[in-house]
Amino acid sequence: MAEDRLAVRRKSRLGAVRKRSRAMVRPDTACSPVARKRPSTGGEEPPAELPCSNDSEEDLFGDYDGSCGNNSLLTQVDDLEHKCLQDKNMGFKTAGEILLQSATQQKDHSWTPENVAVLKAAKEDALQMAEDPLVAGSQEATEAGLDELPSSQLLYFQKISELPSASRTSPRSESRNECGNSSLDKIRTPSSSRPDAEDGSKPPDFSSAPKCGPVKTESLKDHLKSAMTGNAKAQTLQVSKTKQLQEAVLSEEICVARKAIDSSSVDRGPFYGLPSRVKELFRQLRGIQTLYAWQHNCLTLESLQQRKNLIYSLPTSGGKTLVAEILLLQELLCRQKDVLMILPYVAIVQEKVRGLSSFGLELDFLVEEYAGSKGRFPPLKRRRRRSLYIATIEKGHALVNSLIETERMDELGLVVVDELHMLGEGSRGATLEMALAKILYTSKNTQIIGMSATLNNVGDLQRFLRADCYSSDFRPVELKEYVKVRDAIYRVDSKAEGGFTFARLLSFKYSSSLEKADPDHILALVTEVIPRYSCLIFCPTKKNCENVAVMVSKYLKKEFRAHREKEKQELLQSLKAIGSGSVCPVLKQTIPLGIAYHHSGLTNDERKSIEEAYSAGVLCLLACTATLAAGVNLPARRVILRAPYVGNDFLKKTQYKQMIGRAGRAGIDSAGESILIVQEKDKHLVQDLVSSPLENCYSNLLLELTKGMQSLLLSLVGLKIAVTQEEINHFMCGTLLGVQQQQLLPKEKSLEEMTKDGLANLIEKGLLQERRSEKDPKCQGTLSVTLLGRAAFKG
Repeated sequence: MAEDRLAVRRKSRLGAVRKRSRAMVRPDTACSPVARKRPSTGGEEPPAELPCSNDSEEDLFGDYDGSCGNNSLLTQVDDLEHKCLQDKNMGFKTAGEILLQSATQQKDHSWTPENVAVLKAAKEDALQMAEDPLVAGSQEATEAGLDELPSSQLLYFQKISELPSASRTSPRSESRNECGNSSLDKIRTPSSSRPDAEDGSKPPDFSSAPKCGPVKTESLKDHLKSAMTGNAKAQTLQVSKTKQLQEAVLSEEICVARKAIDSSSVDRGPFYGLPSRVKELFRQLRGIQTLYAWQHNCLTLESLQQRKNLIYSLPTSGGKTLVAEILLLQELLCRQKDVLMILPYVAIVQEKVRGLSSFGLELDFLVEEYAGSKGRFPPLKRRRRRSLYIATIEKGHALVNSLIETERMDELGLVVVDELHMLGEGSRGATLEMALAKILYTSKNTQIIGMSATLNNVGDLQRFLRADCYSSDFRPVELKEYVKVRDAIYRVDSKAEGGFTFARLLSFKYSSSLEKADPDHILALVTEVIPRYSCLIFCPTKKNCENVAVMVSKYLKKEFRAHREKEKQELLQSLKAIGSGSVCPVLKQTIPLGIAYHHSGLTNDERKSIEEAYSAGVLCLLACTATLAAGVNLPARRVILRAPYVGNDFLKKTQYKQMIGRAGRAGIDSAGESILIVQEKDKHLVQDLVSSPLENCYSNLLLELTKGMQSLLLSLVGLKIAVTQEEINHFMCGTLLGVQQQQLLPKEKSLEEMTKDGLANLIEKGLLQERRSEKDPKCQGTLSVTLLGRAAFKG
């Protein structure tokens, strides 16, 4: 009689499970977890599932559909039970039947639904032990199963493995250890909670451990079932229809742009071949409503449409960076290629990463920083999302080397070089030249864009980069240049005799003590603009930056403390938190008066806080080094050059132009002012400085006894870019040194002879070795690096 009741219950349960499984899932169809809908309790047909493309490896369910489909775990168990009931003559009894037989041999007692539930739970566990191939005891099988799981499920198991062993037991395994007691608790009805029900209705032997069979460790399918149950109960993330519509429009516009970007049509779409969303982001994040005329002309150049290399040159603050950003967004979104942006200093890299990260989040590309200790070599290879690498010169060169070594240069579609005049800056210029020459030699499809405010011999750079050129003298804000000698201020005028015309005298009254502390009258120049306007003071050294900041703060009037006092205190608290409870004594003294210093001695977080405070107007004066002039976007109404020196070296025209270019903020100031403080002894040198043309940009591969050239030769062989004398000569002709060899090399030696001597020197040092054919000794040998050479060029 008991068996008949069990059979009826099994059939009804089987029907219920199959009823839940009406929405069949074909094995070859993958779909998003969000698309799976639980059937309603009223037994209505669930809506048909929409087919989804499987372009994501992170399918939460994979092949473990525990709640729907014919391959459901519960369906398999019920099928097995039903089959066993119909197959009694085979002499095979499941573990559940053995338990049922042993139960019927006990004393007579009343059978309640609770007892039947205990039996069914025990039988399900026994059947799953017989049927489940991923039972504990096979650690290798479990690990193999984990390897095949998507990352979302692996994360779940990783969290499980991090738990202590005592707390790692799942509820299901605990129920086995307790021999069905927890199963009874889960399905207990209100009547079973009465004391008399607990005392009289439960079979006495079912609560003992020996009757439960061997204890089984948690299986992989049980983990998955538990995880899927939690996912099913979790609330679905609600996404607004407006957001969905925006994403759909953006995706459609990018698809159209991809087709139009390589076409010969003049009409490139709503925003230079980019989706209208990009234009909206520039308006929201940068406040840019329209482009300047020169920017429009540059972006519509025929050379850019034909993907030729380009060099463009404009004065500082002319808007060069915006053109580069539009071009790199075209490459990332429309052509689906990675982009490398090379900048001269770490501070500029960090500023650019902060500025473009919001675009990456909105437009679904990655922004990766390669500066200081940051950066991965080679970079991670991603299947769907493209990467924007923002790097210093040294890190950019290392990144190019890693892409060449792993044969992944075809992934790099565009290289943007800011401050291209850095090619002429010593050993750093040699490193930049090596990187660009390798890109030109190894990849015919990588476009190079170079920009600078201070280029003179553009023709040489055009031949080196095989590029077209665009130049303009546009500047959104007028720049007025002045020179101060003693109390007099002169206007820089190229038409006047001597290059200067008298402008005015300083009217600030100095006491004898103040005159001794501030002989250059910096305080008088500063108080004319702050705190209403901002001011930058460029100093020769880091120590001089701090001294100037302290001196100015010491003699400023007390009224300056009241200007945005609350924000200044918040800045000090922020710096205190960054410094683990301590603040630089200089900053502690100067910030209450709206003054700070800015140089490489600051940490990244400190520099960021000070830059943000200056941009917001909390700080009105920064004493800084020349690093800030190279591209950090911190303009000012007035720029003061403390002396015509950088360190101990007299100022170059390119450095001078970079510094005074910070004066004048577009959209805020009607004009910018620069004042160069000059001693009487340096007056004639400054006259030559302001009237002379910009310096030419020359190759630095021959610097320090051809150190740069030998480093290049070693890496060419090590990376197998060129391994014979002929190939290396061909490469060297394509460098900036090859273009300028008549100007730089001595008349008695050619570039080929210099290259041959460099290779011989590397072989003599044991860094290279040459192998010649035994059959034909006259044949050209093949070069390779030794172990020492590999360690040398890889660092």
